[in-house]
Amino acid sequence: MTCLSDIDLATLHQHRLEERFSYKLAWSGTAHQQTQYNDLLVRHNASLKRQRIIQHKANQATSTKQREQGEATTNTASNQDSQLTKSEDEHDDGYFDSSTRRRRSGTWPRTRSLNAPSPFQQFGPCGRIMKNSAMVMQIQDPASQRLTWYKPPLTVLVIKKKDSQVLLPFVQLVEWLVQEKHMVVWVESAVLEDKLLRDDFKLENESAKFRQVHGDYCGVRERFLALREKLVTFKDGRDDLTDRIDFIVCLGGDGTLLYASQLFQQSVPPVMAFYLGSLGFLTPFQCDNFQEQVTNVLEGHAALTLRSRLRCSIHRKGERRKESLQPAGSNLLKPSQHRHLNYVELNNGSFTGGNNNYCNPHMSSNNSILVLNEVVINRGPSPYLSNIDIFLDGKYITSVQGDGLIVSTPTGSTAYAAAAGASMIHPSVPAILVTPICPHSLSFRPIVVPAGVELRISISPDSRNTSRVSFDGRNDQELNHGDSLRVTTSIYPVPSICSQDQISDWFDSLAEGLHWNVRKRQKCLDELSDLTASGSEDTLDEFDNLKIYDV
Repeated sequence: MTCLSDIDLATLHQHRLEERFSYKLAWSGTAHQQTQYNDLLVRHNASLKRQRIIQHKANQATSTKQREQGEATTNTASNQDSQLTKSEDEHDDGYFDSSTRRRRSGTWPRTRSLNAPSPFQQFGPCGRIMKNSAMVMQIQDPASQRLTWYKPPLTVLVIKKKDSQVLLPFVQLVEWLVQEKHMVVWVESAVLEDKLLRDDFKLENESAKFRQVHGDYCGVRERFLALREKLVTFKDGRDDLTDRIDFIVCLGGDGTLLYASQLFQQSVPPVMAFYLGSLGFLTPFQCDNFQEQVTNVLEGHAALTLRSRLRCSIHRKGERRKESLQPAGSNLLKPSQHRHLNYVELNNGSFTGGNNNYCNPHMSSNNSILVLNEVVINRGPSPYLSNIDIFLDGKYITSVQGDGLIVSTPTGSTAYAAAAGASMIHPSVPAILVTPICPHSLSFRPIVVPAGVELRISISPDSRNTSRVSFDGRNDQELNHGDSLRVTTSIYPVPSICSQDQISDWFDSLAEGLHWNVRKRQKCLDELSDLTASGSEDTLDEFDNLKIYDV
């Protein structure tokens, strides 16, 4: 996908390239990006060499002047010369030294860690943070998160979007995985029902356009039918894929990754997403050389982005009394146990709430569902404003009067939340984003809260209507008076495999998918600007006359 702008991606991400050179990191972009990368290195090394020569001559002039004046600073000048020579020898193979990075950034050079710096725990001569067992925690640096297999992956789930243009790369991938990698390939049962991949029905009953398309895919269909019996199928809502899949490959847009997240309500296998859709913000891989890319992942050469998910649970009015009457051997947790085991998530039950006799296979027995993007509470078809109360860890925060509310993950901050005016958050940031939808207030801005809190959202008692709630755009439910929705961060993220690394993939997606911060470059001052800036009408008239004569 090409960025439709005049801004060079290498220029947009020049600060990342500088850090890669500084820390001697490898660049694994495309051939075009590699050329830009090398050109940037040559240009900067030449500029850096000129700066060193100028600085060296300036130091020599200063040393000569100091010697002529007989000052006592001669030794200092000679030490500067020797240090400069040593610096040139040390940094011939590097890119920036620490002083250069300080000059460019205005601060001390940052480390490779994506974690925030650990705060100093002593405040003044007397104060410090009280030590307790809750302080003992280990947070892995997101920059060091790389995929490793403790045993070779054998089963792969291939998910494709419903589009005829995806059939050829889908068949090519499945054929290569079965014949070359000898893997067990799982596909959705609906794939076998695709008429473009079947020849056991009457074409006379179809339209002329379909018959033409069916004939165009004759070669693809024959290749698929040759390996159809080797595929394992599943049906969404009926088959449980937990602990059956080692690896996931998505072919399509961002929706395929959301669908993969929905299929796994506990631990999710590593997901490799190929761009074959419209936007492709979450799909960093291209299908041109999928054999090489998949092989690298299967060998464990890949970085990971752990995309956090939200655990959402609906608590119906009167449910607490029903839970208190459950026998001791019931799978439902008592309220006290539910608060204590805040991150326990079950996945072997159905959901029935309110007046909706609806069985959701992705809801667990404690009514929880995991979402990758966002959970949305809106007023539905009602003409009245939504009136929603928000509680954070049991404390009342505020009420939303408007069209609704979006509670999203950092991954979802570039989806519906971005359209509603929220900030975009890197997926490695542990946070929950709360964004109102068209609030009837001039001062209600989106907020970001820590990932460990629990949000409780309920309909205000004086609300004129009920609300609707949906999870990643699916499983629409009604939220009645007295019901509440509880949202917190799940312990089961989606391990999304990076094409390059966490930083490069995200900013490339912002630039290419959303055209973030794209505008025409401001032109430098020229003679015309100097004339217009003078404010003299006579000068402008003379300039216009000159233009006429030139013609």
